[in-house]
Amino acid sequence: MRNTRRTLLTAIAAVGALTSVAACGGGSDSSSSGSGKAGGTYNFWDPYPQFDASSPWGKLVTKCGTDAGVKVKRTGMDTTDLGNKALLAAQQGNAPDVMLVDNPVVSTLVEAGILNKTSDLGLDTKSIQKNILGAGVIDNAPYGVPIGANTLALYYNKKILSAAGVDAGSIKDWNSLTAALKKVKSAGKKGITFSAINTEEGSFQFLPWFWGAGGDLTKLNSAKGVAALSLWKQWVDAGYAPKDVLQNTQTTSWQEFATGDYAFSENGTWQLGNADKAGFAYGVINIPGQNGGSAPVPTGGEFVTVPVQKDSSRYDVSKKIVTCLTSSTNLLSTDTALTYVAPTAEVQAQQVKQNPELKPWISAVAAARGRTSGGLGTKYPTLSQPMWTAVQSALSGGKSPQAALDTAQTAAGKG
Repeated sequence: MRNTRRTLLTAIAAVGALTSVAACGGGSDSSSSGSGKAGGTYNFWDPYPQFDASSPWGKLVTKCGTDAGVKVKRTGMDTTDLGNKALLAAQQGNAPDVMLVDNPVVSTLVEAGILNKTSDLGLDTKSIQKNILGAGVIDNAPYGVPIGANTLALYYNKKILSAAGVDAGSIKDWNSLTAALKKVKSAGKKGITFSAINTEEGSFQFLPWFWGAGGDLTKLNSAKGVAALSLWKQWVDAGYAPKDVLQNTQTTSWQEFATGDYAFSENGTWQLGNADKAGFAYGVINIPGQNGGSAPVPTGGEFVTVPVQKDSSRYDVSKKIVTCLTSSTNLLSTDTALTYVAPTAEVQAQQVKQNPELKPWISAVAAARGRTSGGLGTKYPTLSQPMWTAVQSALSGGKSPQAALDTAQTAAGKG
């Protein structure tokens, strides 16, 4: 995902490693684009195929084009398809004018040489929370503007905890969480659900525990990484977590929690709407670090980016569209619709005032970090895949946590 020297073919492979490889198609329709000045059509791609032109999101995109004096031709497609098509469109010289992409993919597109720096476009990112912006920063330069962020926390079933004599406020670290799970099991209920599947979702869910122990992704088999994997294995072996975490996606894990039988679920901001429909009282706490405090959690969410164009005169209008989509006025309604935490403190305050349930999520996002941050960039997929493989190996009983992560570190070194 980064560096500007890598071939587009290799970059496509990196996108596939982060999600699942999807069919690739052609690029945008540049024949209707018009000039970069007043009027014309501007192509906009986003990963929201679920929102049509009549949705609040669809209407905002149209309005931002109208305000900029152009027509916006919007195309929604799934995340993997969008990343792959963007790379192919760039190769063909017909990339869209503006593109909303999943944050780990930004570095892939930068490495392929197809994104502009925000500073070159004159886009202001000073008000953006630094750790949210960090997922799109490569070599100290941001390459997009985040539209919002989501992340992970622990949902809990209030009735189950009460019956087991557990106070959610007492859960401050791994020991107190494990003690709570033991009480829940003793009371005849189930402990915690999460996703340990052998995809990026498994790594995404493991990272809070790995980072919460002080783990470093470049040293997968350190004692800290082993401690995190040992914790999960302990839970599965003791029956605090079900063995089907090995097959659980974040969706199927949530469905288990929604039965009302589990005390806890590690899941994301995007489940808030489903939580309200679950039919039981719930609460949310931050994922604890090994020795206390909130564990760093991975940021999810998208960046609005401006791909490189042959006609640089188009950038002025593209900048207007990006500025409109990410303005404080529009972010509140957009992030509310997407169940995202806004990337600025100003809009976060408005969100909490509108919906107090978002307060723990805002503190979780404040502790979050980008998966590709810290200079990892395109190295991340070569670390993530061995990591999720190690999780599978250890939880299934194939290898000890130490041996599984030793194998992962060797594989990562060859990546």
